[in-house]
Amino acid sequence: MIETARLEIAGPRATLTLTRPAKRNALLMREIPAVIGLIDQAEATRGVRVMVVTGEGGTFCSGVAFDDLAGVDWTDNPLEKLCERVARVAVPTICALNGGVHGGGVDLALACDIRIGTPASRAVAPPARIGVMYHVTGLERFVARLGITAAKRLLALAEPMDADELLRIGFLDQLTGGEEGALAAAVDAHAARIAGLAPQTVRNFKRLLDDIAAGRLDRAAAVAEIGASFTSAEAREGYAALTEKRAPVYDDV
Repeated sequence: MIETARLEIAGPRATLTLTRPAKRNALLMREIPAVIGLIDQAEATRGVRVMVVTGEGGTFCSGVAFDDLAGVDWTDNPLEKLCERVARVAVPTICALNGGVHGGGVDLALACDIRIGTPASRAVAPPARIGVMYHVTGLERFVARLGITAAKRLLALAEPMDADELLRIGFLDQLTGGEEGALAAAVDAHAARIAGLAPQTVRNFKRLLDDIAAGRLDRAAAVAEIGASFTSAEAREGYAALTEKRAPVYDDV
């Protein structure tokens, strides 16, 4: 048991929950390897097809615990390692943004594939206020996912943004209503839809699209992989389901 997070696996869904609500779910740098271990465990569990990342209480994540700022070798950045691990999860990841997100928590949310928020969602990245900077891969992610102007507003200008603005700039993919249970219902719907798709095909799409976005696509290998997909076991089941007018049943991976 660690203080920072817990992992729950229920059927095709893994949920990683940040568990320091009294500290606004600030991340303890000494526990980052253990949190990465939970992600490794989820990814290695046969049948997991989607991962949800969320927080307890009214804050998703407030980034690095303040006491850790002066006690870490930031040239070997543990927060960067966590965010990169989340970005590399093989299955789709959904950030259930249950409230405010601050500092390094903003990059953690951006490392997920989908972000769903509520009217209470707020974001501010304050490093420029205290004279420190985000890691390079985080900067690249801000620009790639939000564009240069929004990235500058959040980082260089430390501009706070409410839920409507986060939706407008593309930080949020969906904004739910304020009624109780709306966020959970939206996350459940996305997770259930993803769980019903062809799991290896979903993983392959995610990997190839990430490779394209990062400029590292092996085009010849991708063309061969795409061609092979049309005769795969998943394709055969998909074709059969269409012919028989039923829902496909895909093997777990």
